[in-house]
Amino acid sequence: MKDFAILPEIQDTIDKDSSHPLHGFAVVYPQQVAWGDMDAFGHVNNVVYYTYAQNARIHYNSQLNLFNEKTFSVMAASSCQYFKPVTHPDTLWIGVQVKKIGNASLLHEYTYYSTAMNTVVARGESVLVYLDKDSGQKKNIDESRKAAIAALEGFD
Repeated sequence: MKDFAILPEIQDTIDKDSSHPLHGFAVVYPQQVAWGDMDAFGHVNNVVYYTYAQNARIHYNSQLNLFNEKTFSVMAASSCQYFKPVTHPDTLWIGVQVKKIGNASLLHEYTYYSTAMNTVVARGESVLVYLDKDSGQKKNIDESRKAAIAALEGFD
């Protein structure tokens, strides 16, 4: 199941180095850094990392069909720690994984790896809460989806 969520050329690079910081991630999302992502200081603006995380999270959730017509999700919390400034041109490989499955929430973790610098440039986390579209109340993640996440992540 893990092979479909990482492009083969990315997987090959990660597999060649057992200490690669993205080793062990089931999902890695390639994010091109656009010229417009930079700010007046000449590096990617801190807010843009949240858009990158959103792109990676949507990719992750799409792999497991976590979207449906009766459920939507809201961001309950998010954070990001920045280690090195990123500039255009670059491609970030964003490892995304679920660290914790709650009743109606997922705790995602992100590792941002710069292919230009060959290093981790940031790490982040987010809590996504699932809600029923009709009532707006929290909606438990069904057992089949929890099992799919656990299988993808390799935990019980």
